[in-house]
Amino acid sequence: MNMKALNSNIKVSFKEKISYAFGDLSNNIIYGSMGAFLVFYYTDVAKVSAAAIGSIMIISRLLDGILDILMGIIVDKTKTKYGKARPWLLRMAIPFGIAAVLMFSVPDSLTDKAKLIYIFITYNLVNIIYTSINVPYGVLGSLITQDQYERSLLNIIRMIFAIGSNLAITTLTLPFVKMLGGGSKAWTLAYAIFGVIATVLYLISFFNTKERVELSENKEKFESVPIGIGVKSLFKNKYWVILTLVGLSNGVMMGVMVGMGVYYSQYILKDSSLTGIITMCLYLPMLLAMFLLPPFVKRFGKRNVAIVGLFIMVLGCLVTIINPSNVTIVIIGSILKGIGFSPIMGVNFAMLADTVEYGEWKFKIRTEGLIFSAQSYGGKAGSGLGSAIIGWILAFGGYVGGAATQSATALSSIKFLFIAIPIVFVAIEIILLLPYKLDKEYPKILSELKARKK
Repeated sequence: MNMKALNSNIKVSFKEKISYAFGDLSNNIIYGSMGAFLVFYYTDVAKVSAAAIGSIMIISRLLDGILDILMGIIVDKTKTKYGKARPWLLRMAIPFGIAAVLMFSVPDSLTDKAKLIYIFITYNLVNIIYTSINVPYGVLGSLITQDQYERSLLNIIRMIFAIGSNLAITTLTLPFVKMLGGGSKAWTLAYAIFGVIATVLYLISFFNTKERVELSENKEKFESVPIGIGVKSLFKNKYWVILTLVGLSNGVMMGVMVGMGVYYSQYILKDSSLTGIITMCLYLPMLLAMFLLPPFVKRFGKRNVAIVGLFIMVLGCLVTIINPSNVTIVIIGSILKGIGFSPIMGVNFAMLADTVEYGEWKFKIRTEGLIFSAQSYGGKAGSGLGSAIIGWILAFGGYVGGAATQSATALSSIKFLFIAIPIVFVAIEIILLLPYKLDKEYPKILSELKARKK
């Protein structure tokens, strides 16, 4: 493929946009399942200690940071006829599907110790392969086009598929496993089917996308940038720093909102069956709002739309304060939070892709791999921190796991986590985004980068 012959600002076809989004659909079939069902599978199907599972996941989380950065470096150094990011979709699609099946196939015949060893190996294998395909997948979005609006559409469609996939997985997996007969063999069979689907979706994404963006200056010069200089330029990129901190805050906020649903339903609303309804009221409006984003993004810009959405999230939290134990009020608040969270979810990766050009323009260093890998770890770290915050504040409030009733301080801690903590992190994101001016600066930056190619 002649990279010079391709226009980096070409309008991306609908087919290519959908094919790109299939990658996130594939991601969430597997990785979304891990968040929703993996602990349940390990404790209730494989019959392994919850404490031991927690320890394995903490250790694996620490390894994630190293894996993400390493994969970012590898992507930046990759050079094939398919480009630098896209070939990893082809290389890792089949291993991704196989690893998912192995993860949900803990042999019943193993001893408890052997099961833990098997879980440690397969859980980390999935993380390694997921990082090896997800980081390049994120980078690919910045290489398909440099057009701001087209990037926004790419990432909005991507997030529509991601949220839709999460909704489907959380809703249908348990009934599907039950339909297959229940038990460990049914879980393995279900994920064999999911693994095949995930593999096919990533292959479609590979075959129907193209890398078009070319470097503004000498290609060999960019490929030979030392890792230390690349990392240093990364932290000097003010817009990348802003968006990485926003991503970290997003991870914490989403981890707390989703993680607290079950506690809030059981102890404040007095009905644990409402957990699914509250989760649906968060995700479904988020998904539907994605369809309305493109014209607003085109007219007002990504940053402005994101900030307005964050204020709607605050409104959703404040509505809940009116009557925290009223189901209707909580549902209305959850719907508003879902609508408000949609813009930042829809434009975050498109904004991140724009920081690639800013870094190339400002420092003459282009490191898509490092930029997306560090952001990836920020999101994972945020999610982990969100889970930790839940544990710390519940413990501080005197929460007793499994108890039929909780103390007044424990109930207050649940309300604080469900209502106040999201407001705190939304406020942090708004403050972080206020100095973000790249939407306005981007056309000039892109014009100057094009001039360097002449």
